[in-house]
Amino acid sequence: MAGRGHRGRSAALWLLLVALLVPPAGCGGRTAADPARAEVQRLLDRRAAALLEHDGSAYGATGTRTGYPNLDTVPLASWSYRVTGLRHTGADATAEARLSYRIRGYDSAPVTADRTITLSRTADGKWYVDSDRPARHAGPQLWDQGEVSAVTGAHSLVLGVGQSAGQLRGYARLADRAVPAVSGAWGTDWTRRLVVLVPRDLEGMAGLLGSPASSYRGIAAVTTGEAGGTVKAPADRIVINPEAYAQLGDVGKQVVLSHETTHVATRPHTTPATPLWLSEGYADWIGYLGEGRTPTEVAPELTRAVRARRIPAGLPPDGDFAFTADPTRLAQAYEGGWLACRMIAERWGEARLGAFYRAVGAHGQRAGAVEDALRQVLGTGAADFTRQWQDHLRSQLS
Repeated sequence: MAGRGHRGRSAALWLLLVALLVPPAGCGGRTAADPARAEVQRLLDRRAAALLEHDGSAYGATGTRTGYPNLDTVPLASWSYRVTGLRHTGADATAEARLSYRIRGYDSAPVTADRTITLSRTADGKWYVDSDRPARHAGPQLWDQGEVSAVTGAHSLVLGVGQSAGQLRGYARLADRAVPAVSGAWGTDWTRRLVVLVPRDLEGMAGLLGSPASSYRGIAAVTTGEAGGTVKAPADRIVINPEAYAQLGDVGKQVVLSHETTHVATRPHTTPATPLWLSEGYADWIGYLGEGRTPTEVAPELTRAVRARRIPAGLPPDGDFAFTADPTRLAQAYEGGWLACRMIAERWGEARLGAFYRAVGAHGQRAGAVEDALRQVLGTGAADFTRQWQDHLRSQLS
């Protein structure tokens, strides 16, 4: 009897625990899916399909048409939203969504951007989009800044806001000259296609890059992209500062586009192991190829330093390349990197320069990367290379 009573109490205790831990059906448990979220997702799916099909009427039926004319000229291969969150009260809602898109012929993988979408529901119970803007932590896309015009070149797509067709064609011509020039020096193991973004002004450039305008004042262009990116990564974007670019002469404009194009071409081989003197110096070396500029013309700040017997103690560190650095130090950093790459090309050959660049990037980590590549590709050591570079500065700039 005692044993049976113990088993009964144990069973009763177990049933009590089950009753406490497992709520009855319909009284809690898994939260039911919010039907409004599914409705908003379907609405955004229809909106995306209308944009891709260039169907303005269908797009307008989903809500505001504000974004449609801004995007209509952009050659999109895909465009989709994924709702990641929804807050709604009565007839108003705010959705957080992840936008994914690809530009046809350029992006092998989607570009993603977080968006905040406000919606309202009419008396017939349907949701409509009132606004679609960058999420608080995300930067704007070019079409958030106004209506986009597009010009397609032989090797390039130029997208601009507030720019004339003639201005955009000028950028396309420069880009189309840069692509074969870079391929001739670096090789053809890259996409050989460029996407160039030309915002209305410096503020627009800074917005696209997510930094204060003061960071880019005087900077003619910047290339965005992930270091060590693969062929499946979204295409790099060359972002132009139209205010600084307009101050350049014809040669300067071409040098800048060729420089930025080099960054696009070398991106898969540019890793955290690559010092900026090499990546920026190599881009400048290709940029100035065939332009007929002498070392003293390309490197005026280092020329002044050398003639004043202020030879740099070593190759420029990464910190000297910061856009917020002292302008003289910044100029000397670029000039020093260019002269180092020029010296390699002259003494070891252009093919060895390209091989050296790839070897440094393949090292995997910064420590030892340059030293190992110097030894393996150029047959020299770091100290000897630095002395040769200093001698090169004296011979070319004195």
